[in-house]
Amino acid sequence: QVQLVESGGGLVQPGGSLRLSCAASGSFFSIITMGWYRQAPGKERELVAAITSRGSTNYRDSVKGRSTISRDNAKNTVYLQMNSLRPEDTAVYYCYVNVNGRSGYEIVWGQGTQVTVSA
Repeated sequence: QVQLVESGGGLVQPGGSLRLSCAASGSFFSIITMGWYRQAPGKERELVAAITSRGSTNYRDSVKGRSTISRDNAKNTVYLQMNSLRPEDTAVYYCYVNVNGRSGYEIVWGQGTQVTVSA
């Protein structure tokens, strides 16, 4: 089994910054892709950013230039640095990993962390 522990969410004023972290633990051979989705009330879950094991990144257009995703493969941890936050960034942020485990490839989700951008 693979477990994800997220941290770093909270309340921040518009223009502020937050850094989300997500650490994977458990039994698996390798982590292929790590990333973050978010879901605002009444909206569908949407991809925010993702990073492959080789460091290739992908961002949704609305966060490009304001966010940076990175990973520490030695710690099996992915980070999302978010700057110049806007009220529309308010959502529950979910970490995910695509792992090669004992049962083959699978996607595992974190429990979610709330990010609220408000004055």
